Amino acid sequence: MKLNEITNYLESLAPLSYQEDYDNSGLIVGYADQEISQALISLDCTEAIVDEAIATGCNLIVSHHPIVFKGLKKFNSKTYVERVVEKAIKNSIAIYAIHTNLDHVKTGVNQKIAAKLGLQNCRVLSPKSNLLKKLSTFVPIAQADEVRDALFAAGAGNIGNYSEVSFNSNGTGSFRANENAAPFSGEIGLRHQEQEVKIEVIYPQNIENKLLANLIMAHPYEEVAYDLYPITNNYPEVGAGLIGELTSPQEELDFLYHVKTQMQAAVVRHTVFTDKKVKKVAVCGGSGSFLLKNAIAAGADVFVTADFKYHEFFDAEGKLVIADIGHFETEQFTQELLAEIIGKKFPNFAVRLTKINTNPVKYII
Repeated sequence: MKLNEITNYLESLAPLSYQEDYDNSGLIVGYADQEISQALISLDCTEAIVDEAIATGCNLIVSHHPIVFKGLKKFNSKTYVERVVEKAIKNSIAIYAIHTNLDHVKTGVNQKIAAKLGLQNCRVLSPKSNLLKKLSTFVPIAQADEVRDALFAAGAGNIGNYSEVSFNSNGTGSFRANENAAPFSGEIGLRHQEQEVKIEVIYPQNIENKLLANLIMAHPYEEVAYDLYPITNNYPEVGAGLIGELTSPQEELDFLYHVKTQMQAAVVRHTVFTDKKVKKVAVCGGSGSFLLKNAIAAGADVFVTADFKYHEFFDAEGKLVIADIGHFETEQFTQELLAEIIGKKFPNFAVRLTKINTNPVKYII
């Protein structure tokens, strides 16, 4: 199949606009209409991963972490980043990264952690703002249902646990068609008044092109009137971290052993226990110390994440237990998630999970 069939699908689930400014998610090596036959899924893209792709006949690597974060000015094989890119190009292997954009969708990296830990009723810990917009359009009453259906089909009108959400108000529109017009109603040269419905829907910015295409296709008017407004509200489906609940409370030590087992962690670095049962748990794949205040404010009993510095452990102040299990350990099951996502959409496309452990951190137990 063409490479863009997979990348377009992945970006429909985790749009590139959701990534952090410092990130470099997306197609790093390759071109959109490149023919691909099978993909290798990995957390990192190292030289060993490219060698594995060559050995197994994979001409696409989908990794969580981008191999390139900053611009490369020279290709002299002096760094592993340069060598990876060079080898991939020489062997016609495409490299695609899906990093913080997959972190930020509710069904992404953190949901995989939550599922491993048995968390329920999950919600985004720190929702992003300025990702939503509102569309208002004006439709003859008889065609309002058809236009609403088209807007909903494009992905508009979803708020939390509710779909097909819209606000509708009746009014009177007026217009006068000139000699070049082909009006849906009214006569050329005469002012016409039409009983209309003003339809308003909320939508995520990334679907705007599809939304407007559906609107114009379904709308009966030759000239479609609509307004677009930026919305600064938080978007509860997109953001950093998740918080959920255990089905039944656990003792703190028991829960940390549960975390260690389920997440296949070699060690768990943690703060002092609070002597409270664990019910609410916050999680963040990768480096999550920036979410500590959010976890505390949300009433989490334990915060499972990685990369806390020594002095940052003090910031828990006995309000919750920080459980730092390692960066790789929090994100390793992202490989499974990506294989599931691609395999479900493209069941006849070959997907391989890497057999290489790319964790650069080693432990003596």
